[in-house]
Amino acid sequence: MRHFSTLDAERERDLFLHPPRPVDVTAGRDELAVALGATLYCPATRERLAGDLLRLARRGVLSAVACLEDSVPDHRVAEAEEILVRELAGLARTPEWRDGAPLMLFVRARTPQQLLRVVERSGVGLDCLTGFVVPKFGGGGQPSPDEWLEAVSTASERAGRRMWAMPVLESRDVAHLETRREALFAIRDVLDAHREVVLAVRTGATDLSAAYGLRRPRGATVWDVRVVADVLGDVINVLGRADGSGYPITAPVWEHFSSGERVFRTSLAARPFAESGSVGLREQLITDDLDGLVRELVLDRVNGLQGKTVIHPSHVAVVHATSVVTHEDFCDASDVVAQHGGGAMASTYRNKMNEAGPHRVWAERVLARARAFGVAREDTTYVHLLQAQDDAWRAFTRSPEGARA
Repeated sequence: MRHFSTLDAERERDLFLHPPRPVDVTAGRDELAVALGATLYCPATRERLAGDLLRLARRGVLSAVACLEDSVPDHRVAEAEEILVRELAGLARTPEWRDGAPLMLFVRARTPQQLLRVVERSGVGLDCLTGFVVPKFGGGGQPSPDEWLEAVSTASERAGRRMWAMPVLESRDVAHLETRREALFAIRDVLDAHREVVLAVRTGATDLSAAYGLRRPRGATVWDVRVVADVLGDVINVLGRADGSGYPITAPVWEHFSSGERVFRTSLAARPFAESGSVGLREQLITDDLDGLVRELVLDRVNGLQGKTVIHPSHVAVVHATSVVTHEDFCDASDVVAQHGGGAMASTYRNKMNEAGPHRVWAERVLARARAFGVAREDTTYVHLLQAQDDAWRAFTRSPEGARA
């Protein structure tokens, strides 16, 4: 697997100082977690799930979730299981999958028992799974966090390889102030006891907002919803520490994909689009409300979150374009890690001070992201990367292979 593999070699050379490196699905936690990028959710009721997943991989998706939980009505759960097991078996037999998994695939189960039932029934299809998304992690009820992670460990034993867990923090004991502290420390203890199977901690902004009867509108980011932003801050404080005890934490879902009436003018700067000759792309982003996604992604990264849960393929290119390390950040990070014994220095761009001590972990994380998503050339912006992905997808859909897909 490799990010931006949809680009031809010439376009890649034009855009990247250092192109993304291949991602091995058997790699360690930190490498895989940073490479998740935009994690796309698909309901397991999709009759052509295997074909849909292959099509998403051709569009640049490197991580996807087949959901048996909130996206499936209660009366269709058994049907969704049947479809999932059938489609996993079909997926495992496709040439694309036999040549090496084109994406990381997870299943979001409702219960530990359902998780293990899918494992038992999947047969050869189990080879397609990277792991499981664990919903409503915490909550003080049943199933307990321990039961969930023990089920993933059991799944690993039955598969003969490590399968990963991505717990979702979205329960009301995490949302509510009077129970949050105790809940987060209890969750940390459980995660620490099962650290070997925890790939990343996911955050469920939709359920956290629901605890207060809220839903963020178009034009607002999750960081504008103060009670939810407070929860995210505490999650980062307890579970995202940079002392070696923390876990990768992914950014919550962006749930909009078509525009309604706009209340506020866009804050999406026009200049990068004008300079790259992509004015039409800017208008399309605004029409689709993806300018709000760009803003939220910037704030996610400022607050230490990585990747993004998404629900529409149009979101993927935006997440990945903004995940590429800028030339400026790469220069800063490289300078910091090269400096031993502390000290401060002016940045290569002569616009900030880099401190070898305080900025070291930030720099190491930037360089890890650079390996997964690449480093842009000095004159490459996220707009160029967006346009390149859009052009590649349009070219594929016009090709004979795209017509058959």
